[in-house]
Amino acid sequence: MSKTEVTFAQWDACVADEGCGGYKPDDEKWGRDNRPVINVSWDDAQSYVKWLSKKTSLNYRLPTEAEWEYAARAGTKTSYFWGNAIGNNKANCDGCGSQWDNKQTAPVNSFPANSWGLVDMHGNAWEWVQDCYYSNYQSAPLDSVAWEKWWSLNCDRVLRGGSWNFKSRYLRSAYRFRGGPTVRGSLIGFRISRTL
Repeated sequence: MSKTEVTFAQWDACVADEGCGGYKPDDEKWGRDNRPVINVSWDDAQSYVKWLSKKTSLNYRLPTEAEWEYAARAGTKTSYFWGNAIGNNKANCDGCGSQWDNKQTAPVNSFPANSWGLVDMHGNAWEWVQDCYYSNYQSAPLDSVAWEKWWSLNCDRVLRGGSWNFKSRYLRSAYRFRGGPTVRGSLIGFRISRTL
């Protein structure tokens, strides 16, 4: 799994290489470069992993929901990888105590990494995962494969991690949100995984 959310610099490289459908998402005047790419849909994220996989000859994809939560927890059972209280300046959200709270995204790598070296698993930008949204885990796959709707290619998709303008309770490792695959917004980004 990537250490950080995909950045504007990484996205812009895709566009410069005639990938990502040529789509140039708005940075809301917060800056590009090392800020997480935002205003990208689940469909947009799919175009990025398709381009990156072709460019590198490696199999990149969105993480599954199970993989995402496992990586966010990094072996812990608490609400956040650092404990059950949000603390101060450990993430970017509405009430997290950072200079970006409830204003804008923070540059990636602005907060401490979890014990597995991953940053911004809590806050900054919601992250698309591969799975379709289900209201509970009844009949969920027992391994880490994505839970898709075999009878339909169109489903709401899962978002994890919370964002810069959501309260801390939405940043918990277990919290789930949903959105249609074409939804874009200033609080939505993604990170990637690679199948070995």
